[in-house]
Parts: sequence; structure tokens; C-alpha cells
Amino acid sequence: MAKIQSAPHPSRDLPVLALVGRPNAGKSTLFNRLIRERKAIVDPLPGVTRDRNYGEAEWDGKKFIVVDTGGFELDPESPLDEAVQGQARSAMEEADVILYLLDGKAGLSPVDREVARLLRPIHKPVFFAVNKLDTPPKENLLYEFYELGREEIFPLSAEHGLGLSELMDRMVKSFPAIPEGSEDKEAKAAPLSIAIVGRPNAGKSTLVNRLLGYERSVVDAIPGTTRDALDSPFVLGGDPCLLVDTAGIRRRARVTDGLERHSVIRSLRSVDRSDLVVYLLDGAEGVTDQDAKILSYIAQRGKGLVLAVNKWDLVAGEERNARSYRERVYWKFPFVDFAPLVLISGLKGEGLREMIAAVKRVARSYQLKVQTSRLNETLRRIVRGHSPPLYRGREVKFFYTTQTAVRPPTFTVFVNSPGGVTPAYERYLIHQWRLALEIEGAPLRLVFRARREEEKKSPRIKRPKGRDKEMKKRRKK
Repeated sequence: MAKIQSAPHPSRDLPVLALVGRPNAGKSTLFNRLIRERKAIVDPLPGVTRDRNYGEAEWDGKKFIVVDTGGFELDPESPLDEAVQGQARSAMEEADVILYLLDGKAGLSPVDREVARLLRPIHKPVFFAVNKLDTPPKENLLYEFYELGREEIFPLSAEHGLGLSELMDRMVKSFPAIPEGSEDKEAKAAPLSIAIVGRPNAGKSTLVNRLLGYERSVVDAIPGTTRDALDSPFVLGGDPCLLVDTAGIRRRARVTDGLERHSVIRSLRSVDRSDLVVYLLDGAEGVTDQDAKILSYIAQRGKGLVLAVNKWDLVAGEERNARSYRERVYWKFPFVDFAPLVLISGLKGEGLREMIAAVKRVARSYQLKVQTSRLNETLRRIVRGHSPPLYRGREVKFFYTTQTAVRPPTFTVFVNSPGGVTPAYERYLIHQWRLALEIEGAPLRLVFRARREEEKKSPRIKRPKGRDKEMKKRRKK
């Protein structure tokens, strides 16, 4: 086991608590309890958690970041196991406070003794808690863990919350002071959330690590290495955002075990809570029906979208013609033809500048705000260029439009007969508005509302001057 070294944690306003321990010690259960949501996958199978998983928690009015990690083992059997333990060591290096969770049911192990030895020289608060002590008779199991040479070891049941108050009160007191004004800044910030989505082994974690500049996610040739949806702070063009690495989404028929089913559900939820999606297509394998289904899910939920063909360095021969490849992708997925397509290699870093530039353009379009005067001028020009068909023998008239939402841009259009706007004409309006407003990669939503022509023409009723003052005098009497 490699030596753990203390290192200054990255620039972050909130203190960081790292949860470490052996596999199946209950770290993810405690993580979910602290952040008050089921973000981490909990399963009886050891080794479910592989990457660092971050969440924001609050105890006694104090906010902090809690980090869930994979389990420690004395002799990792594979490069994947070594990478998982590397993630746990990185979490301890960046943490302000470390909690080592022990398994009360399994008892004291050589791994616990070795990790306790490695934690001694670290100059930061380290706490030890024995988990799974959910009944009074089981608290007797606590005493054997004092062999680790610790003066204080806390009994705990992460599943039921027993013993948590005493432990958290002590740990919170060890947190460094939060800089003044940082909580206000946290509350005001609404960072753009960008999810990296695709089929298993499309290269999502490799791309995330390349963008962040460090090993944020465990990368392995085995499909399905990433299980949780992992959030990472990221700066895009000077603006803060959140980068989300997700588990690969396979066809439902191929999802055989409950653990993978949980991963897929969390990936879809990550799409739901994201603003933008970078969808990775496997350039070597080509486009598939499963890609079409996932992209349809993304489009239906109104997310900004960038198509990234990964592993472009592995594409050879006639397939490597960029223009024809783009045409095939848009022919297969015509419902996302508004999304830019870039050719990249996450492993080699090729094409990432173009991808980031595309993400910036889509982010601008997704948050676009348009003046009402410009909207109406554009609407008049679009309708003059191609009038809508008659509806029940009558002309469909467009009166005016206004923007009613962003993320994505949503325009409410007032017409005399909303039912007369056919799907084909709605597509025409969206396409023309995209061209006029330079909206790229973001869905554009139109809401048609009825307004009778008589209402538009009817003059506003004006009260005689002095009428209001006379009415007020009468009310006082």
C-alpha cells in the first residue's frame, strides 16, 4: 500500500470531509445520510464505489463538502483496484478532516491496522468510527478496535443514524473557518451543469479526466467501470460550471443485475438535472440504435447538446472522411440536427479545443435572452417569408411574441387560432428563428396562446380626469 501524504486541498470555500475505510464498511450509506439524498449506490456487494463522489452537506448550520471513496485493501489484485485506492488517497490529501469507518460486524482486520499506521503522521484531524453497531449488545464489539492505539473511537450505525450526532458534533468543531461572504457566494451561484453521457466504454471518464487535468474518475478497459454520477467543479470560459461523469447506458435487455440498473437510473437522472449534455459517440463502433434512444431522451427533456465522436484516432480508411461521417450521423439522428458535431480523441486530447468552443456556443444559446422588439421584428419577417396555411377556411394571424423562459429559450406566441399552427409550420418557425438569432445546440420551445383579433383592436377605456379623486373622497366619507 502506497504511503499517504498530506497535501493542501484545492481552492474551495467549504471544508471537506473524506469518508474512507475498507470495502462494504458503510461509507456510501453514511454519505447518503449526510447529504440527505440517495446519490451514492448502496449495495451489499463489496467494491461498488470506485470513484470519489462529492456532495454538499450541512450540520448544525455549518455547510461542508463530504467525499465518498472506494474501499482500501492490502494487496490490490488488479490495476482497477489500484486506481480505486488511488482515488481514496487523493480524497484524503484534499480533505480538511478524515473519517475512517470500521466494520463492526467484520471486526478488526490487517487492513485497518495498516491504514491506521499510515494515518498517524497526517497533520489534520482524523476520526475513527465503528459502523453497524445498531443494537446495545453489539456495542461490546467496539472494544477490540482500541488495539489501533486511538484514544477515542465512536460507535455508529450509519443506516439508522445511531451515534451520528456525537460524531458529527466533534468533527464539525474541527473544520477550518469558512471565509466571510463565501456562503452568500455559494447561494448566488447557479453553475451550468454539463453531463458527459454515452454508451459503456465510449470514453466518458477518459474525457472528464482530460478536461479536468487530473484523475477524477477511474478509467479501465472493462465496460461499466463508472457506476455513480460524479460531479466536478469546472471553469468554462471564466464561468463556473459542474462537470458530471455518468455511467454508460446500455439497452434495457442487456442490463442484467440490479447494481447496473441503479447506475443507469442515476445516469438518466443526471441528464434530467443537467443543462447541457456532451454525448459521446464511439467513432470506432459507429452509431447505433441505442445512441438514437438516448439522444431522443435528451432532446425530449430540452437539454443543450453537443455531439462528440470520440476515438476518432482509431477510425481508418473510408470511414475517416469527416464530412461523410457527419452526414451519416445527422441522417441517423435528424431530431438533433441542431446540435454541433465535433471529432475528438479524449485519450490523446485531439479536438478538445473545438469541443470546448462548441460547448461555449451552446451554453450561450441555452441561456439566450432576446429583446421583445427584436423577437417581434423577426417574427414578422419570418411570417412574411412564408405564411401559415389556412385553418378552417380562416387566416392564422400572429399578433406578437415575448420570451417567457431561458434554459432553454422559450417564446410565447399570441395568435388568433393556436390549433391552426401545424407541426410543419412550427418546425419552420423554429428553424428560421435559429438562423436569425444564431441559436446553436439548444432546443427552442414555442408556446402558442390564443388572442382574439377584437381584443387587439378594442380601444382602452379611459376614465374622466378627476374621477379617481372624487371616488376617494366619497370612500373617506
